[in-house]
Amino acid sequence: MATTTEFIEYVCQQIENTGDIRYRKMFGDYMVYVNDKPILLVCDNTVYVKKLDCLNDFMIDASTNIPYKGAKEHYILDIDNRNFSEKVINILEPITPIPKSKKKKPTK
Repeated sequence: MATTTEFIEYVCQQIENTGDIRYRKMFGDYMVYVNDKPILLVCDNTVYVKKLDCLNDFMIDASTNIPYKGAKEHYILDIDNRNFSEKVINILEPITPIPKSKKKKPTK
């Protein structure tokens, strides 16, 4: 089951106070960017965040799962809890780098 447009819009509304929010369809589901930084992975109408040391104590009660085949285990974010979701993003946003743009290889 792929993520619905309604759900990804809801996710963005829940975190709208954390910065400039946009999403991009990738690998069949979505990546949510905050201030051009990839913060949330949304697969099958479930919101995931990377398991990072800075979140271990904060998300100690969170469920975990693998968002797609071949991925590492992620925390599942309770996006319905707006305050908690904003706190998680406020922890991740300063330490997440903006992805470097890939240079296109010249064609022969």
